[in-house]
Amino acid sequence: MLWTDGFGMFGRGLDPWSEFQRIENEMNRVLSRFVAPSTGDFPAVNIWTDGEETLVTTEIPGIDAGAIDISVAGKTLILKGAREPEQLDEGNSYHRRERWYGQFTKAIELPFTINAEKVGARFANGILTITLPRSEAEKPKKITIKSA
Repeated sequence: MLWTDGFGMFGRGLDPWSEFQRIENEMNRVLSRFVAPSTGDFPAVNIWTDGEETLVTTEIPGIDAGAIDISVAGKTLILKGAREPEQLDEGNSYHRRERWYGQFTKAIELPFTINAEKVGARFANGILTITLPRSEAEKPKKITIKSA
């Protein structure tokens, strides 16, 4: 039995553990502005697959296409890049600064081995779209049954 079980009927006001959780959540929210996103957090991706190929999209505005490195090794897609900080004119200072800048690396495990020779990538309006075709060796083969 938890210590807080006896206080449940009195509401949140007397439950010190829920108050600690609330304070921790608020501190994480405030401090997240000062910490760069972790490797697994940025950039966020959407991934679709149909068994023949995988499609990956990610939003990375403010990054030049030449600053993005895409590589494939087996079943792993690796995205690397960097967003440079905005340069302020002399005499200017930030009133608020929330946009992240710096280097990022993201490794994504895919559902099957990729044919690296046929990978395609497109970058438009800050959205990177990567098409990753399935390796021929991994594609299911139909087996014909011979009758006697």
